[in-house]
This record gives sequence, structure tokens and C-alpha cells, in this order.
Amino acid sequence: MIHIRYVEYDTTHLDDFVFDIPEGHDCYLLVLTQTPAVFLVDNEFKEYPANCAVLFKPNQKIYYRACMDKYINDWIRFDTDETYVTTTPIISGVPFILHDPSYCHKLYQLLMTEHILNNNYKDISTDNLLRILFNKLLESYNYKHVSPLYKNINELKMEIYRNPNKEWTIAIMAKKLNISVGYLEDVYKSTFGVTCMDEVINSRINLAKKYLLYEHYTIAEIVTLCGYRNMEHFFRQFKKITGVTPNRFRNTPRQIYKEEDEVK
Repeated sequence: MIHIRYVEYDTTHLDDFVFDIPEGHDCYLLVLTQTPAVFLVDNEFKEYPANCAVLFKPNQKIYYRACMDKYINDWIRFDTDETYVTTTPIISGVPFILHDPSYCHKLYQLLMTEHILNNNYKDISTDNLLRILFNKLLESYNYKHVSPLYKNINELKMEIYRNPNKEWTIAIMAKKLNISVGYLEDVYKSTFGVTCMDEVINSRINLAKKYLLYEHYTIAEIVTLCGYRNMEHFFRQFKKITGVTPNRFRNTPRQIYKEEDEVK
């Protein structure tokens, strides 16, 4: 059973904001920060970066405050006896960096919508959304090497896949994140398991496969649309990743590739 008492997102406070509840709430409180903040952890005041999550159990002391010109967060107060909350391995009262803050933020927006509209299947929808949220929290909690830059790097990855035809270089990507080329290469590889330039190549080949299967562009047109300036370079990278040439890929029955995609 899940019962939401209050839920809000993008809540903004001034620099003098302090939330101090010595006896805690008589329900759960889950906070997602969008700005840096100071939390009381193990009787010490510690500053944490933006995009952190912290779960407070019922009757647990709560203290956090702004440490910049403003403080912004998403928060939810709720009652539950569901084991995915009551037995979660997440240590209560201790903030941790979120692996995918934008995704979690969207879940808060959906939770607030369900809470306000009071639809017929509100309870089921709320429970499912909160389960997904706690799954995402566990992903972050168990991911021991989340870089504080993860949000920016993840947005860079999404932009690469949205615009594979752009002129992507390591220097351009590093400048976009305002970090060095070497640091970008290290943190990108450690976060996603591939280099940022391999990500560019993968995004371009993925787009090329879609054009070859579902559009009527010529190979020369696809080369340009996917951001390549050299057809030979495109053919070499395409065959390296797919194992076949673009022409062979296009002439192979589509159902084979549809089934392979479904398996993946």
C-alpha cells in the first residue's frame, strides 16, 4: 500500500532556507536535490553536490539547508508498507549521487500528476511509478563510481544520438562540457564502457541502418546524412560494426534485422 501525502517538484527556496525537523516526520520523506545543499549526516554538517537523493525514514531526524543563492529540490512524503521501501538497502539520511537525475525528475512530475488528478487507477499508477523510482535510486546507489559530471555526460550522449550527423570531435565535446580532452575520455569510458568517439561512430551506423532499411536514399546520400565526408570511411566503419557492406545490409530481408533487434 502506498499513500502519498504531499509531492512537489522544482520547489525553490532562497539562500536562507533551512529544513530542521529534530523528531522527523511520521512518514517517509524522499528528497532529490537540484542544487548543492548541506545535510546533517552522522552529527556532522556536510555539503553535497547537486543531483543527490536522500531517503528519511519515519521519525528520523531531518536537517538540510541551502548553501548557495537558492535551493531547489523535488520531494515526496508518503506512507507505505511495501518491502521495496521498508527493506531497501539504501542507508537512510545519507545523500548519494543520482545516476540519472533527469529520469527521476520526470517520475516526480508523473507522481504529482497522479496525486492531483485522482484518477480511477491512481493507486496502481502511483505504486508502479514509485517502484520505478526506487529501482532508479538503487541503480545509482549501487553504482559506486558515479562522476559528478554524469548528468552533463549523459546529456552529451543523448545529443550525440539525436544529432549523429554533427561534426563531432573530442575537442568539441570537451569544450561543450568545459573539461579537458583527457578527462573527458577517461570519465566517458569509465561511465559508459566505450570511448566518446566510438559512441559517435555507433550513433552514425545506427542511423545509417535505419535509412538503409526504411528509406529510399542512395548510399551517397546516406553517407552525407550520417555525417561522413568520405564514402570509403563510411563503408569501412559500417562493415566493421555490422559485418556486412551497406549494400548487402540493404538487400538482406528486413525481417532478419528486425528479429536481431528484438533479441538485443
